[in-house]
Amino acid sequence: MLSAIGLDEVQESVYRALVGLGAAEAGDLAHRLALAEEEAVRTLRRLERQGLAAQSSTRPGRWVAAPPAVALGALLTRQRHELERAELAAALLAEEYRAEAAEPAVHDLIEVVTGASAVAHRFLQVRLGASEEVCTLVTGASASGLGVGNELEQQAARGVRHRMVIEREVLSGPSGVTELVTALGRDEQVRVVGRVPAQLVVADRAVGMVPLTRRAGEPAALVVRASGLLESLTGLFEGVWREALPLRLGTGSGPYESEQDGPDGTDLEILSLLLAGLTDASVAKQLDLGLRTVQRRVKRLMELTGVTTRLQLGWHAYELGWVSREDRPGGECAGAGRADLH
Repeated sequence: MLSAIGLDEVQESVYRALVGLGAAEAGDLAHRLALAEEEAVRTLRRLERQGLAAQSSTRPGRWVAAPPAVALGALLTRQRHELERAELAAALLAEEYRAEAAEPAVHDLIEVVTGASAVAHRFLQVRLGASEEVCTLVTGASASGLGVGNELEQQAARGVRHRMVIEREVLSGPSGVTELVTALGRDEQVRVVGRVPAQLVVADRAVGMVPLTRRAGEPAALVVRASGLLESLTGLFEGVWREALPLRLGTGSGPYESEQDGPDGTDLEILSLLLAGLTDASVAKQLDLGLRTVQRRVKRLMELTGVTTRLQLGWHAYELGWVSREDRPGGECAGAGRADLH
């Protein structure tokens, strides 16, 4: 817990024990914490240099803890100052980088990254380095890159917009729908197509990344900075985005109620996944519903709209506004009414 202010695990344990005892000899602390006495002494001396412990002036060999509010407060203040200095240095370096990048040399516009770990690290670096918008194409093979936990939540909190197009195959994966529900919960906009031409990420329309190899050989990727090639990659994303179907997930409203006059959240989830191309069985599996439950809900929606085929249901759902070609505000996305319900 105190590693943020520079204490390692042993130092924190010794300081906590010393605070609890008020004062103690190195041997007592070593016995209590199962440490060698020499290690306990070294740790106490480090704590002394950090202002967290001191030797007793009346009893040689005895150590006392500095008051946490004072000692830790001083360390926190120093850490804040160091962070402020680091932020200032980062801002100055960013400004210097922008100035140098205003007229980049041709060979600086493209970077080749090789090796699985290097490619994965660079992908996250590009994605998390955005300050305005991240556009991503996700193939079935690259679905593990859907989310990056707390980092993406923090990025969303800073107002960074995320648009993602996924292959239909991702929805059939073991954790695909779960990760997409999380993404939609972060107000990301997610759409679905039958096939994505390639994995792609574009950050702030200033830097993009695409793979160079797919299955054979060592993984490699191309990082592209502002250029005609990057404009083409951005255009590729926008073209796929326009043709993709918005996805609506995470809106389930509980058990099915036959007396309802319109579709509930689960009905809309079922419609969205069917419009994305999933079968009844796949929808049931992804939403943890029974196959008969899915079929019963679809049948009720057909009766509600007065149609006899699923193709008609898709059209009427679009006409009634249950699904839309446009993403809804607040990250709530819907499926499209132009597709067939299998």
